[in-house]
Amino acid sequence: MMPAERRLPLSFVLDVLAGRAQHPGVLYVQKQCSNLPTELPQLLPDLESHVPWASEALGKMPDAVNFWLGEAAAVTSLHKDHYENLYCVVSGEKHFLFHPPSDRPFIPYELYTPATYQLTEEGTFKVVDEEAMEKVPWIPLDPLAPDLARYPSYSQAQALRCTVRAGEMLCLPALWFHHVQQSQGCIAVNFWYDMEYDLKYSYFQLLDSLTKASGLD
Repeated sequence: MMPAERRLPLSFVLDVLAGRAQHPGVLYVQKQCSNLPTELPQLLPDLESHVPWASEALGKMPDAVNFWLGEAAAVTSLHKDHYENLYCVVSGEKHFLFHPPSDRPFIPYELYTPATYQLTEEGTFKVVDEEAMEKVPWIPLDPLAPDLARYPSYSQAQALRCTVRAGEMLCLPALWFHHVQQSQGCIAVNFWYDMEYDLKYSYFQLLDSLTKASGLD
């Protein structure tokens, strides 16, 4: 599901988060395309353009610097990224649930038709399927309330949990599965460094292929 996108004054978003204004749906500033420098350049003097020790260790600068601000109702479903992620909480809290890449055999995938939320004139949302596009694999399981009758192998996965508070940074390695919740009005900035497609990636691809071939998926 792709979100319904709207351009709104940041002051209005803050009013909604504080309960001083109303807006349909769940507001979440999280475009994930290096939106901090491209859409909120006024905030750049308040933080570093990268994480110096991470840039030195990885031998590169971040591919994207993203700004995140949203409601507690904004929950990110279980997924993985092909980025080394340095996630910094500025205000509030983020609650992460993790699975290491080695848990892949116990994490189900299914194919779904891509779709988009669209806001109607009545102020409600409708789901519009993108039938012309290829189906995409996604994890159908909610790790907070897993349907073990449907996905019994998930009981063998070992979830880790972590709360990242204001002033703290999480180092989230590439290919780790994660599910994210947040406190109301949580503000965060993350730095995405492109992963190396090295032996680690090859091992994961092998594990992924064996999982599919064995019918565990």
